[in-house]
Amino acid sequence: MIEIISSVFLIVGAFFSLTGAVGIFKFPDFFTRVHAASVTDSISTILIIFGLILRTDFDLVAVKLLFILIFMLLTSPTASHALAKSARHGGLLTLAETRSDKKVGDD
Repeated sequence: MIEIISSVFLIVGAFFSLTGAVGIFKFPDFFTRVHAASVTDSISTILIIFGLILRTDFDLVAVKLLFILIFMLLTSPTASHALAKSARHGGLLTLAETRSDKKVGDD
């Protein structure tokens, strides 16, 4: 029974990862792509690591996987935010701003 639940977590996590990869190619501008990558990374990481934890016998490997999960949940959103913020400070425009011919900092 645990193997089935674990397989479901792994398959759903892989599905979210795949759909997120497709979304990265489909979205029109950098900021929506970063958002898609960040959300997909968080959701698929949680599901895949929970699936792997269920596959183990709840021993030291499960503890290590929990530490990896905590590390990923702390660093991934922070890295995505830093990437988007540096792109914004670098003058990269969103799609809406590009269509309205507006520059960053113009009022």
